[in-house]
Amino acid sequence: MKAIRVHTIGGPEVLIYEEIAKPEPGNGEARVKIEASGVNYIDTYQRTGLYKVPLPFILGQEAAGVVDAVGAGVTEVKPGDRVAYASALGAYAEYAIVPAWRLVPVPEGVDARQAAAAMLQGMTAHYLACDTFPLKPGDTALVHAAAGGVGLLLVQIAKMRGARVIGTVSTEEKAALARQVGADDVILYTETDFEAAVKQLTDGKGVDVVYDSVGKTTFDQSLNCLRRRGYMVLFGASSGPVPPLDPQVLNAKGSLFLTRPLLAHYTADRAEVLARAHDVFEWVRAGKLHIRIDRTFPLAQAADAHRALQSRATKGKILLLP
Repeated sequence: MKAIRVHTIGGPEVLIYEEIAKPEPGNGEARVKIEASGVNYIDTYQRTGLYKVPLPFILGQEAAGVVDAVGAGVTEVKPGDRVAYASALGAYAEYAIVPAWRLVPVPEGVDARQAAAAMLQGMTAHYLACDTFPLKPGDTALVHAAAGGVGLLLVQIAKMRGARVIGTVSTEEKAALARQVGADDVILYTETDFEAAVKQLTDGKGVDVVYDSVGKTTFDQSLNCLRRRGYMVLFGASSGPVPPLDPQVLNAKGSLFLTRPLLAHYTADRAEVLARAHDVFEWVRAGKLHIRIDRTFPLAQAADAHRALQSRATKGKILLLP
């Protein structure tokens, strides 16, 4: 089978398209014939070594396809089932071995591309808005990168939960997309100081929560956007990792809360995976959650997909197609 493997950490050029043996499922595992794989920022963190993975490895944490073989002891799925998954390495390939408990059924009315695009980013937006800081009517949230893959979904889920959403984006085109999915106010951070704009929009009170996937370039000002005892939810680092922080800063700025969540900790067992995926897929089927696929690339062009993602020019999801 064909796969994208990383033999040494580095830039997109280290993504090697090569022929390897088709893997066989072991105890508790299933083999999935992949129809679409999601490209996510965590893939770039692993490719560059920010997140350590033993070399060599097949990149990718999210895909949708059809089960074509199962190992011993598997009861969750059977060959022929349409499934999707996240948080299991090896998705940049024609076939992947996945722990069976992580596979979720894809319902009628949701195609493979939608399913692949919805899993990691959809469940991320779900846990952020529903659990990390459970939004409720009357809350105000600041969402950075509001026109990105997670951002567009997070804005929609936040609005479903009754919150006011302030988004930041880099261009007018992205601002239009964020407004289209429900953002109440959109700040072009390339033209306006977002901290000053947030304070103006909230009459100086600040927001209840900041959802920040950008990291280094937004973190300090994001803290200044929070109300007293507000929540800073740092869930990514597209601009680079945040430097070490003196906890006294949180005290000085209003007894703030800081968390650095990870999807794996919010999908730690099958019941939680199924519950989150069920909500996301039902919202997609009902037309309440729109999945925007920005572009697709052939599997062999994974390096180009990474360059597109890191250019910050994308508006929604990037998929690889075997």
